[in-house]
Amino acid sequence: MAAARARRAGASLLSAAVRHRSSQSSSPQAGLVAKTSLTSPPWPEVKLPDPVEEAKYHAEVVQKVNGLISAGHYGRLFAVVHFASKQWKITSEDLIMMDNVLEAECGDRIRMEKVLLVGADDFTLVGRPLLGKDLVRVEATVIEKTESWPKVNMRFWRRHNFQRKKIITNPQTVLRINTIEIYPCLS
Repeated sequence: MAAARARRAGASLLSAAVRHRSSQSSSPQAGLVAKTSLTSPPWPEVKLPDPVEEAKYHAEVVQKVNGLISAGHYGRLFAVVHFASKQWKITSEDLIMMDNVLEAECGDRIRMEKVLLVGADDFTLVGRPLLGKDLVRVEATVIEKTESWPKVNMRFWRRHNFQRKKIITNPQTVLRINTIEIYPCLS
């Protein structure tokens, strides 16, 4: 029994010496974390631009685009509009065929007010989410109201004498984009 106590006492002295040694570490980088893939992101650090310089650059770009729009030197415009639950990229004199009924009659002019984006050769104006009604005007004319080609929906169970045939036609409306106009009132 005395031998067992002596072994335990020797072990406790050894563990106390190890604890004392580890608490007095002589390495200079004891408190720093090693640089690994987990301590720092793999991408380079992003430096944000100076807000004053960014505001100055923004004012220059807005002035340049307003000058192009007021002089009319922007070429052919295109627009992305949200109409009939879809987004359409359009230019002037385009034809759009929609698969739904529109309340307007043939020959009526309509204005598309949900304009998401307008662009030209040198600039693009993107709405967040929409461009203002005072900035862009897109007009279209209803050309035709028809039905689609018939689609056959056939159900058939073999060896059961079961056949069902359904012919489906959907209403369609054809629009012609008349004009895409833009006004120089950017801020």
